[in-house]
Amino acid sequence: MGNAANTRLADLFGLTGWSKGELARLVNRQAAAMGHPQLATDTSRVRRWIDTGETPRDPVPKVLAALFTERLGRVVTIEDLGFDRRRQTGNKPTGDGLPWPPERTAAVLTEFTGMDLMLNRRGLVGAGAALASGSVLSSAMYDWLHSDPALAADAPVLDDPLHADPAAYDAYEAAPVGSQEIESLEHSVEVFRRWDASRGGGLQRKAVVGQLNEVGGMLSYRHPPHLQRRLWGVAANLAVLAGWMSHDVGLEPTAQKYFVIAAHAARESGDRPRAGEALSRAARQMVHLGRPDDALDLMKLARSGAGEEALPRTRAMLLTIEAWAQAAMGQGQQMRRTLGQAEDLFAADSGDVPAPSWMQNFDAADLHGMNALAHRTLADHDPAAAVQAQYHAKQAIDLRTGGHERSMIFDYLSLASACFIAGDPDQADRYARMALLSIGQTSSHRTWDRLREMYRLTGRYSDQGTVRDLRREIETALPRPGRKGTGRGGTAGRMNV
Repeated sequence: MGNAANTRLADLFGLTGWSKGELARLVNRQAAAMGHPQLATDTSRVRRWIDTGETPRDPVPKVLAALFTERLGRVVTIEDLGFDRRRQTGNKPTGDGLPWPPERTAAVLTEFTGMDLMLNRRGLVGAGAALASGSVLSSAMYDWLHSDPALAADAPVLDDPLHADPAAYDAYEAAPVGSQEIESLEHSVEVFRRWDASRGGGLQRKAVVGQLNEVGGMLSYRHPPHLQRRLWGVAANLAVLAGWMSHDVGLEPTAQKYFVIAAHAARESGDRPRAGEALSRAARQMVHLGRPDDALDLMKLARSGAGEEALPRTRAMLLTIEAWAQAAMGQGQQMRRTLGQAEDLFAADSGDVPAPSWMQNFDAADLHGMNALAHRTLADHDPAAAVQAQYHAKQAIDLRTGGHERSMIFDYLSLASACFIAGDPDQADRYARMALLSIGQTSSHRTWDRLREMYRLTGRYSDQGTVRDLRREIETALPRPGRKGTGRGGTAGRMNV
């Protein structure tokens, strides 16, 4: 950084309440506990880190990241502190340190998951951090995502390729694995994915993050190329799940970080469509947070980055997310055109090429569900769209199979909301109660967000007896601030799926 102040470090330091001398003592104590008793930091050195932008040598950045993470109750990475590891290699930095060179992805993955696990306080991870905008992520990753990945087999050989540099907060060191172990890991992804689809992300999030942390350690070893690619694929799938589960419980900055990690891991596995799908998750998150313009930026990158090898069904899925963002911006004509393209692509998928495991959940029910969500969202701008929202929501409900309880709740809430908008409170009351029957059995905070949005729509009918009773039931069911199960992401007015 030269002589420029490290504003990132200064801002975070200001939140801790520490003095510079206290931070110096904490660094020395933590470093000794991590096996570096020779480290001797003093107040003047801390002042240079903050005021002149001096970058400390290893292992100090890792020590600082661990200290700030524990103090602030959210994941703080080396980059969050303003220390860019790539500066030592001469690579030009970009926003949020993106994109990452291949040799760094496993280290970032392991560091971030380890910090996440270290907090051991679900609900705090990511609090107070800022989300990067869609345009920043897109501009930073466009050229990188469109280039050929440097897979582990082609990456530069490090000084000791069989040694995994343990993260500062976790002395665990993984061992090389074979095909049977990787097959077991792949199976565990399917188990986690089914649980998430059924019950939501809250209950299994830490288990997924822990599994991802172990995979990060395994990736520090140089396996044969075919095994290394499969491991990267496992990492991508677990990172998407960790991000989606984090988003599901309102840990938004943490979720975004996992989606970016997933895109990097997918690219290292040589699976560009998977990288595109990971970025589409970040786009969904942006629509949920009321930033559809950022979502559209991300979707352009996701669709182009997925490449020509993306199956028609994958491209259809990506288009439904783009249509949802367009609906949130009131762009009805564009939304309908995009959904039409998605339906054509879905119909054109003959199924002769098996869909990847991460696309198994996008079936005809999900296509109708996303159609319903887009039209329901557009109905806030154009109430006439509520009719199509009802049609597609009913189709989705009829097609849903077991194991997709969370999606069924979303379908019923979309249907009830569309009925309220269309002036049919009796039908709306019926479908809302169907959602209430099972909403308490999930750990998905996003379902509560949708319920709050539907509750807002009941206001104009509050003088009707059945709706008045429904409002009381919703008020009783909704988690209150401070109650276990509430999330930071749950605010009225958000629409999500």
